[in-house]
Amino acid sequence: MTQRVVITGGASGIGKRLAERFAETGARVAVCDADAHAVAEMAEAYPDMIVRQSDVTDAAQMEAFLAEVEAAFCGADVVCANAGTGGPAGLIEDLDYQAWQDCIAVNLHGAFLTCRWAARVMRAQGDGLIVITTSTSGQWGHPYRAPYSSAKWALVGLTKTLAMELGPAGVRVNAIAPGAVEGARMDRVVAMEAKASGKPEDEVRAQYVKGVSLRSWVSADDLADTVLFLASPAASKISGQVLNIDGHTETLV
Repeated sequence: MTQRVVITGGASGIGKRLAERFAETGARVAVCDADAHAVAEMAEAYPDMIVRQSDVTDAAQMEAFLAEVEAAFCGADVVCANAGTGGPAGLIEDLDYQAWQDCIAVNLHGAFLTCRWAARVMRAQGDGLIVITTSTSGQWGHPYRAPYSSAKWALVGLTKTLAMELGPAGVRVNAIAPGAVEGARMDRVVAMEAKASGKPEDEVRAQYVKGVSLRSWVSADDLADTVLFLASPAASKISGQVLNIDGHTETLV
């Protein structure tokens, strides 16, 4: 059966690789992303995909995108609530309140709007998989990253709760928790944390590597491998779980 897959934050980073990998399996894929340039590039590269510019914190934009997907796909088999932002870095007494709210909105409120739609659609059809992108920072504290860590921690609670609510309807809900993922986003995070902590970027980068047992970062393909497994029959009894793809985090500091 051809899977119908919806991915938020799907035109760049982890989301883009998820979209590409699902497309390689023959799935019908719909993605949204707030980055107009990334959306344009994705639409050009994958003309058969539904690719739209939508801000996951804007209820009207998300309702329009998801209504279009529902009309085109007549449901959804896999929904990845993946859109996120690193938010600001700094000691909490130095953080701007609006920056705090913006970080919480993208990471948590965006997942709410996505999962609310997915829950309705999947409950009606009696099956489906929701995958929420949290972070290892959502399981331990992370100095200088209070907004991000708080939002990602909340997503673990959302995952567990939705697994309970939707399990009787045959719908599975899991979360993936990436560690440090290679790419432009983590380059920006390293630079931001270096500035906040006063440490050189090379030291911050080395700290991330030293903090995991495998002494390495992970790739977007590592994450995609896990999501494709969750979307396969082999994972039919896996729900309510947070799967860490991080090389085993020992410490974040």
